[in-house]
Amino acid sequence: MSLGPARPPGTVALVDYGAGNLRSVENALREVGAAVVVTHDPEAVRRADRVVVPGQGAMPACAEAMRRSGVEAALREAIARGAPVLGICVGLQILFEAGEEAGGARGLGLVPGTIRRLPAGVKLPHIGWSPLRAAGPLDPLLAPLDGQYAYFAHSFAAPADAPGVQLLADHGRPFCAALARGNLFAVQFHPEKSQAVGLSFLRRFVGI
Repeated sequence: MSLGPARPPGTVALVDYGAGNLRSVENALREVGAAVVVTHDPEAVRRADRVVVPGQGAMPACAEAMRRSGVEAALREAIARGAPVLGICVGLQILFEAGEEAGGARGLGLVPGTIRRLPAGVKLPHIGWSPLRAAGPLDPLLAPLDGQYAYFAHSFAAPADAPGVQLLADHGRPFCAALARGNLFAVQFHPEKSQAVGLSFLRRFVGI
């Protein structure tokens, strides 16, 4: 998706699937000018100009909560109508077909592949700042992140060759740090905790 001329930030539906405190993501989005609605209402997700699926908790519980609430179907509709959608951390992981966490998890299946545990021999969870690097040609939304440091907090990750992979990071092995598939974007790092780099990224997202 080309960034094109910046549009005024519209309504962002910040999906609350009961997985934890959303305040830091909400505050970051408001700081960059978005009108944020924290919601678990499928209709609010369907109507929003943009949708953010935040990341706290475990992949199995988060994916199941989205299915049970009806938000999964609303998210699919939002993507189909072209609304920009952003997954953060676990919000990236649940987009995939499956995951190894908790003995096996079924994701939403929007992206092919399996979320796997980071390798033995490195400290887990991976918490802290790591550099990002391009995996190939970059979408304009993600291009400014190449070479920057972002803040991570996770033990599981998408593979480095995930469909739509844009940025890579390393912790024991390379993994997908960001992906883009049309109007669907997702990042394994936490932009709301990545200071100026993260805020700049969110500002670009709410402007597309």
